[in-house]
Amino acid sequence: MANPELRVTVPALQRKKARGERIAMLTAYDSPFARLFDQAGVDVLLVGDTMGQVVQGHDTTLPVTVDEIVYHCRMVTRAVRRALVVGDLPFGSYHASAEDAVRSAVRVMKEGGAHAVKLEGGARVADRIEALARMEIPVMGHVGLTPQSVHQFGGYRVQGRGEDGHARVLADARAVEAAGAFAVVLECVPRELAREITAALSIPTIGIGAGVGCDGQVLVLHDLLGLGEAAPPRFARQYVALGDVVRRAAEMYAEDVRNQKFPGDAESY
Repeated sequence: MANPELRVTVPALQRKKARGERIAMLTAYDSPFARLFDQAGVDVLLVGDTMGQVVQGHDTTLPVTVDEIVYHCRMVTRAVRRALVVGDLPFGSYHASAEDAVRSAVRVMKEGGAHAVKLEGGARVADRIEALARMEIPVMGHVGLTPQSVHQFGGYRVQGRGEDGHARVLADARAVEAAGAFAVVLECVPRELAREITAALSIPTIGIGAGVGCDGQVLVLHDLLGLGEAAPPRFARQYVALGDVVRRAAEMYAEDVRNQKFPGDAESY
């Protein structure tokens, strides 16, 4: 387990890459899970717009708002003592202009307490990343499969296959680094491409569906813990079937209530 006394910072992640130490990152949306993950030594907690799907029940991440990211960031940052907290910039919060990107990021950090922000896209959002970096706002990039572009891609498809796809994702990753991002998420790209990008960049790469060659990995907590409605995606590993445990506990509780076994003497005054 990581040293709980050492706060994870942006420079600390850079040092981890230089030393060849892998970075562990998970999503978190509330205080209880943030506290547990922080105590477990997870390096980075992402308050992701994935909340649209795993918390709010939407089909995509698109409906999530800045207000909602701020709200959930507050809950996560209250519980964290060590991990770096990154807040997503949701769909529509940085697309119109660099000024919108800065305005949204300031809210996520000032009101939500996040230590950094993340946005999706490569070369097309380089000016947004540059604007954030100029304001000394730490920003994490995200290339490959970018879920906010799901309708453009025609679904959640692997990116970076073929010569053109390979060149495009590599160029996007380089553009993110050149613009001033401190790290970049590589989502659903072939492992060979992810390894090439990791070797080419001086900033850490965080993989999700990108193979073991990245500098770190990220998973959605619901996939990790088996809390999702459907089976986890291929790139995820379910470490415990917590959904089954929760369901059974609720069944036992309901049965005890109906049979007047709860509350008993121990739970009564």
